[in-house]
Amino acid sequence: MTQTIAPRVRTLVLLLLAAACALLAGAGPASAHAALTGSDPRQGAVVDKAPDHVSLTFSESVSMDDDSLRVFDPQGKRVDDGSPSGTGGTAYTVKLHAGLPDGTYTVTYQVVSADSHPVAGAYTFSIGAPSETSVSVSTTDAGGGIVGWLYGIGRYVSYAGFTVLVGGAAFVLACWSRGSGVRVVQRLVVSGWLALTSATLLLLLLRGSYTGSGKIGDVFDLSLLGEVLQTKTGASLVSRLLLLAAAALFVAVLFGAYDKREDEEKRDLTFGLAVGGTVVAAGLAATWAMSEHASVGLQAGLAMPVDIVHLLAVAAWLGGLTTLLVALYRAPADSPVPASAVRRFSRVAFGSVVALVATGTYQAWRQLGSWTAFTDTRYGQLLLLKIGLVAVLVGIAYLSRRWTARLAETARAVVRQRDEERVKASAGRPPAKARATEAATGASKDTGAATEASKGTGTTTGASKATGTTSGASKATGTTSGTKKGSKKTSGTSEGPGASQRAAQLARQRAAVDAARQKRQRDADPHRFGLRRSVLAEASVAVVLLVVTTILTQTEPGRTEQEAEAGTPSATSAPAPSTGAVTLDMPFDTGSQNGKGVVRVELDPARVGANDLHLYVERPNGSAYDVPEVKVAFTLKAKGVGPLPVAPDHITTGHWSASGVQVPMAGDWEVAVTVRTSDIDQVTVSKNAQIG
Repeated sequence: MTQTIAPRVRTLVLLLLAAACALLAGAGPASAHAALTGSDPRQGAVVDKAPDHVSLTFSESVSMDDDSLRVFDPQGKRVDDGSPSGTGGTAYTVKLHAGLPDGTYTVTYQVVSADSHPVAGAYTFSIGAPSETSVSVSTTDAGGGIVGWLYGIGRYVSYAGFTVLVGGAAFVLACWSRGSGVRVVQRLVVSGWLALTSATLLLLLLRGSYTGSGKIGDVFDLSLLGEVLQTKTGASLVSRLLLLAAAALFVAVLFGAYDKREDEEKRDLTFGLAVGGTVVAAGLAATWAMSEHASVGLQAGLAMPVDIVHLLAVAAWLGGLTTLLVALYRAPADSPVPASAVRRFSRVAFGSVVALVATGTYQAWRQLGSWTAFTDTRYGQLLLLKIGLVAVLVGIAYLSRRWTARLAETARAVVRQRDEERVKASAGRPPAKARATEAATGASKDTGAATEASKGTGTTTGASKATGTTSGASKATGTTSGTKKGSKKTSGTSEGPGASQRAAQLARQRAAVDAARQKRQRDADPHRFGLRRSVLAEASVAVVLLVVTTILTQTEPGRTEQEAEAGTPSATSAPAPSTGAVTLDMPFDTGSQNGKGVVRVELDPARVGANDLHLYVERPNGSAYDVPEVKVAFTLKAKGVGPLPVAPDHITTGHWSASGVQVPMAGDWEVAVTVRTSDIDQVTVSKNAQIG
């Protein structure tokens, strides 16, 4: 077996990467998550009399500013008063100038849906008879252009960075504690942190232009940035940056103090790092869950924690898989990934898959609503593709488990063989002390023999000979002395700086040769090589899976798409009235300066079960009024139910909303609103309304 990737695996990897690129290229800007379901006048209508307003109805609540809803005459001049407002539920109206002449008028809208995605469109209607118009309806494109593409790239990078950061840290803590000292693992996790941080900053800067003009020049507009910070998405991005600061401290401890601890000390620190890391990771996941799909629609209170678990499971599985792949291919020869670490990760991956299946099933039901949505909507089709990729990934993971088992058996066999070799080697020769004693005894015997020989020579030889011998000995001694002096000179030469450098270079060469030998021995193991191939295939599928998941977060849910199609299309007929909606106007006065105004409560569809609540606060002159706090409570005094508190979210200036407001039974409900205009000034006003 060669030590390169087999042709089949290489082909599979290339095909999967090509598929990922194709998905990225075809993803385009984020799809709208709030659809236009009705309009008055309807699209293409020809009316006899000039209307005094234009009304649009969406599939869910949206946020607007003064330029969100505009009407243009045939010459391209604006003929609305520039103050769109909600009229109940999900309907929004803008007043028109009086006495409009005949011709074709163009209505354009650009709003932000409750799950943070921009929605834009345009249509025409005519007064008297159609005419030519200078306004082009095809130019309106929310979330498009270079800003839209940059924003999309930022979303992909942020998801990838989160996956690598959380999954890599979890792999080190749960599976391979010695990996905290491996340089390639450190670089991978730090690169995940850098990618997520830079992408979050990019998204924060692009957000204002992305939901507005789409111009690259507006990216650094501080006024737009200030408006973004007041929105739900802006708050989530800022919260993510703060949590990333805590994550930086966590990474520093993980690859600093944790790595320097001994194994016993590491066990004590692991628990603290695991708890802290879980809190930070859950907080990062919540910045997505609380600002996108899960935060609006059906059962938002349950959907958000489910989404957090889903994101954490994805990160633990795919991020850990990426870390394992990098360690298998790039870890030093003296720090290979042990089979025990792979087995631990296998258990972590299995738990992650179970969590993904459970949370994914709930999310699919919530976002699709019917079996036909799997095939009839783009969201359902992408979800089917995601399910297929998960099935392929699980199948490859099963092969990886088999390679891991074989690798563990090989490792145990090698250990047994080495132990046996050591035992045989130690049994075939005496201990070190015995060998040293024998050597010393032999040396003493040789010395005694030499002494006896010298005595015999001195007895048989004359004095002159003895003198000559002594002279010869003295010469020999001189020679020996000269040799010693020469040795000292040589020793002095070897102790110079050049010799120490050569010695250091020789040591590095020996270390490099030793590392290369260990790497060859490690790579020669067919089981480890098979594991590396299967993990590489897993990682390639995981890349495509992550791309599909990111596209899903930008795609209109199937439930919303089908509800919009089932509703009254604006292109074919007039919109149906919002039956059952309740609107309550309540003047208030807190008794302080700027303490007067009107609060309007809109409840749609005003029936038993879940309802959408919108609350608007206006000054006496009709302008939007941002007060520090508003609270709503529902009480059914006849049945002794309540008060049931509701804390609406701030959407835009003077506008708050809450989805999924539960009304348990029908009756004459008291709707009480508490308005606080300063730190100490507040008042509660109320009205009754029939609900259900």
